[in-house]
Amino acid sequence: MELRVFTEPQQGATYDDLLAVALEAERLGFGAFFRSDHYLHMSGDGLPGSTDAWTTLAGLARDTSTIRLGTLMTSATFRHPGVLAIQVAQVDQMSGGRVELGLGAGWFAQEHTAYGIPFPDTAERFERYAEQLELVTGLWSTPVGERYAFEGTHYRLEESPALPKPVQTSGLRGGVPVLVGGKGARKTPALAAAYADEFNLPFVDEEFTAAQFGRVRRAAEEIGRDPSSLVWSNALVLCVGEDEAALARRAAAIGREVDELRLNGLAGTPEEVVDKIRRYGDLGAQRIYLQVLDLTDLDHLRLVAAEVMPHV
Repeated sequence: MELRVFTEPQQGATYDDLLAVALEAERLGFGAFFRSDHYLHMSGDGLPGSTDAWTTLAGLARDTSTIRLGTLMTSATFRHPGVLAIQVAQVDQMSGGRVELGLGAGWFAQEHTAYGIPFPDTAERFERYAEQLELVTGLWSTPVGERYAFEGTHYRLEESPALPKPVQTSGLRGGVPVLVGGKGARKTPALAAAYADEFNLPFVDEEFTAAQFGRVRRAAEEIGRDPSSLVWSNALVLCVGEDEAALARRAAAIGREVDELRLNGLAGTPEEVVDKIRRYGDLGAQRIYLQVLDLTDLDHLRLVAAEVMPHV
């Protein structure tokens, strides 16, 4: 099982805050540093304000050395697919081939209103999302010297040189590995089967994980894809304490209750967390994204690296 760090900077974090977490995660041996892609906080005052995901990752590409970097999830409503393909390819080059793209349909209406970003209805968002997955991977996989064209409902590309290329070519269609995630019963599994290198489930229990992993496996088999070619992962909020007092302190720091976190997240003593991670592993999860909400508490990461990581 690979453990990755996942942050929510829209709740209020500077680039330097994120860099400190990324560098410590790299030093401790976590598999990756991921961040959300949001422009508006969801609780609290959000000070000093959100940061742009791909601007952040460009900086981290140069300020880190070995840790992988990515998004859970970049919203398809935020960027035109041609621009996104260029941005991600450039950051991949800047990092020496350490970037992964988590791409989703977008869901947080208020941030779109707050910053003047169009927010279509659900049906159109999924149409645009599907076209973006096709376009971004199509641009990366087009051989150098050839041209790429696309005619869709929402996007049209003509005579695109499809440059620059990422350093990586390990993705399903060539290029950067792509993550697809979500709870939808029909469209999400189909898109994951067609485009994803990794399928991710955010903040769901073991029962739902088993059901949704099964849907994605069946969708892959229906198009002749081996489900074992996908990486399977979960994202869960992290709250670990050496004892009950430390656990309660960390839960209070993120505005959550210990009992609720034990039920819905990865919370408890290191032994409890190891046991829960193993149960997700038994369902097929190969990676766990540890949602770290208190970016100032680097001792939290050190505890997990010392007492959890060696046992999973």
